[in-house]
Amino acid sequence: MIEQYVWDLHEVDETRVAVVGGKGAHLGELSRIDGIRVPGGFCVTTDAFRRIMAEAPSIDDRLDQLSRLNPDNREAVRRLSAEIRRTIEGIAIPGDLAAAITRALAQFGEQGAYAVRSSATAEDLPTASFAGQQDTYLNVVGPTAILQHVSRCWASLFTERAVIYRQRNGIDHRTVHMAVVVQQMVFPHAAGILFTADPVTGNRKVATVDAGFGLGEALVSGLVNPDVFKVRDGDVVAKAIAAKQRAVHALPDGGTQEVAIDSQRQEQPTLTDAQVVRLVRLGRRIEAHFGRPQDIEWCLVDGGFQIVQSRPITTLFPIPDIGDQENHVYVSVGHQQMMTDPMKPLGLSMWQLTAMVPMHEAGGRLFVDVTRRLASPASRAALLDVMGRGDPLVRDALETVLDHDDFVPSLPEEGPGGRPAGRASAPIETDPAIVTELIERSQVSTAVLERDIRTKTGPALFDFLLEAFEEHKRVVSDPLNIQAIMAGMEATWWLNDKLQEWLGEKNAADTLTLSAPDNVTSEMGLALLDVADVIRAQPEVVAFLRGVEDEGFLDELAKLAGGAEARDAIEAYLDRYGMRCVGEIDITRPRWRERPTTLVPVILDNVRNFEPGAAERRFEEGRQKAQKKEQDVLSRLRALPDGDQKADEAKRMIDRVRTFIGYREYPKYGIVSRYFVYKQALLEEAERLVHANVLPEKEDIFYLTFQELHDVVRSNQVDDQLIQQRKDAFRSYHALTPPRVLTSDGEAVSGAYRRDDVPAGALTGLPVSSGTIEGRARVIRDMAEADLEAGDILVTTFTDPSWSPLFVGIAGLVTEVGGLMTHGAVIAREYGLPAVVGVEQATRLIRDGQRIRVHGTDGYVEILP
Repeated sequence: MIEQYVWDLHEVDETRVAVVGGKGAHLGELSRIDGIRVPGGFCVTTDAFRRIMAEAPSIDDRLDQLSRLNPDNREAVRRLSAEIRRTIEGIAIPGDLAAAITRALAQFGEQGAYAVRSSATAEDLPTASFAGQQDTYLNVVGPTAILQHVSRCWASLFTERAVIYRQRNGIDHRTVHMAVVVQQMVFPHAAGILFTADPVTGNRKVATVDAGFGLGEALVSGLVNPDVFKVRDGDVVAKAIAAKQRAVHALPDGGTQEVAIDSQRQEQPTLTDAQVVRLVRLGRRIEAHFGRPQDIEWCLVDGGFQIVQSRPITTLFPIPDIGDQENHVYVSVGHQQMMTDPMKPLGLSMWQLTAMVPMHEAGGRLFVDVTRRLASPASRAALLDVMGRGDPLVRDALETVLDHDDFVPSLPEEGPGGRPAGRASAPIETDPAIVTELIERSQVSTAVLERDIRTKTGPALFDFLLEAFEEHKRVVSDPLNIQAIMAGMEATWWLNDKLQEWLGEKNAADTLTLSAPDNVTSEMGLALLDVADVIRAQPEVVAFLRGVEDEGFLDELAKLAGGAEARDAIEAYLDRYGMRCVGEIDITRPRWRERPTTLVPVILDNVRNFEPGAAERRFEEGRQKAQKKEQDVLSRLRALPDGDQKADEAKRMIDRVRTFIGYREYPKYGIVSRYFVYKQALLEEAERLVHANVLPEKEDIFYLTFQELHDVVRSNQVDDQLIQQRKDAFRSYHALTPPRVLTSDGEAVSGAYRRDDVPAGALTGLPVSSGTIEGRARVIRDMAEADLEAGDILVTTFTDPSWSPLFVGIAGLVTEVGGLMTHGAVIAREYGLPAVVGVEQATRLIRDGQRIRVHGTDGYVEILP
């Protein structure tokens, strides 16, 4: 096969990424769209790049070294990538390749001016734009200069920033090849960037145009602030005209230079409103062709627009695909469940199949459509109240959407808004036997599931599971279950509201809930202290655990002095809590039983930081503090006017909180217990598929939905390409930040705290557990990497129940996500830890090791000098 080193832009389309790179393929595709003008040119193909790379075998060794480097080792990456660039630029372009490029130039004019642009095969992709990672050279004149700059583009595949970008995106350097686009230079009156969706809010109906005089390089390099126009439904709805003091212009003999703009022109709009609207209309045509919002580079030449690039906007959060044209408002499930990471397809579909309300997927996350609830005044008020108590940022985000004129339709009071989810139909007695009965019901249901699922395989397993999901939902939606949960929460709200009103005390219920009975999540943390007590007395076991890396370490333990007792203690813990893990709503996440090494750092922290008997002491201290607080509150209330009545009401509510608030944690435990049973059965099915050579590895089932997996088991056939696409998509979803509220227009609304009682420079959040604590911040994103000392303050993204074993060893808590009644908040109160949640970007704004002060009563965090 004879390599073709040069392709005209008109010869290529989106299917030719492997030949001409992402940029070249996009430009070729753009040139095919009716009414879109693209400057003429050609592509030097990846075959040419591969030939050049083959001329220098030494590059292979350097690529091996590069792939082994940590991307954070900037100095080594810089040195090695510079060596590779110098080698590539030093290779003489073979005669036949140089002749092919020169022949292509002759068709457009050898002495014309050209833009020489890098076009890598991993560039301008739907999931990673790679914008600015490789080089572009403007106004290059003459064949000799063109060839020299083609070499520079090849070499720019190994700029330091491109190398690090690939490493952090998990892309092998050897799999990426470089093509080069050589395009006729245009000398615009103005240039800039058009986003067919608002890049800040994500709104797909609002286009944003950035514009400046001269070449677009002035905007891209940050030399000038652009004029900014926003367009919706064919009208300019907002504009900001900047003072544009400088521009970049092309020089007659090649190259570019900065020039000053005449003072009279500096504040003139770069484009007229009519031109902006015309440009956006072209952008919508391009967007429709590619099927997703675009980031478009444009030039205004002789009164007409030319397009010099278009790439997907990869930072936008996707919109749930409902299939209608109605307005919708979605609330994030992950922010309620303390799991904002992306979920794999099996995890998403299993949660959807077992959830009590319909849920919609976008960006690997789940959302609930609350449009109908917002449309009716009665259900709207109830929804905002519940959301506001849980997470004020969600309430503020919903109110922001409601402020958009007519976005949410209005239904009459009697409209189908429905009663708010989670509201009990009637109060229940304050009777601990109710909690006992509910726990027993859940345990029996799980035991029956474990017994009956053992004999089910193949398609019969999936039929059985669909029935099991109905039982799952029946247990969760049991009216008594919901009443018990709400009784504890509503009593907590009542106490906080009334005791602040009567006694002027904030969050008094925080102390009153300490060491509440029947809290399976706080028991889980204390139980690991008991495990540490067994291990602490065995120095050989402690030393062994410090070096543990293999998941089979429990079998090795028994061979050590005291190891059998240590193993039995850990095994007993896993029997009770081994179904838990971080992000446990995603069934595909490895459970502690599957990956017990996760617990080892926490056990070792407990061995180091606590004395024997700590669990029992901690619980008893909390119980006594709560009892003392109750006596204090009641005696102060009795001293007030109508004090006896107020004290009696408060006593009833305290008893109610003590009876029911611990149970708040149990339903999730029951759900996750059932989940582990489902997962074990599905993984056994996956093993059979691997043995039958249907799947290469059993974890591949995680990238199929439940129904798709059912089909694979029935047919013994799988779409390998689909699984690979799902893996690529899942990897890309990690770069997306899910919003608390999302609209069908694509607007991502995170909400804001409307407060003026926070000191300057402090980080605002939601107060969920009273008290003030000062200490060392430990920024931990993975529980398995915990290394805590007594007095440390845990700073992390979110905490679901699996984090509670860490809570026994910390002095305070700060999270980016959370609400008043989410698990982390409940357990922080249970252990008496000052806690502030919902602190936006806490893990970025607080550095590991910094001293901070957490104001758990007032809801803010100070970073101390």
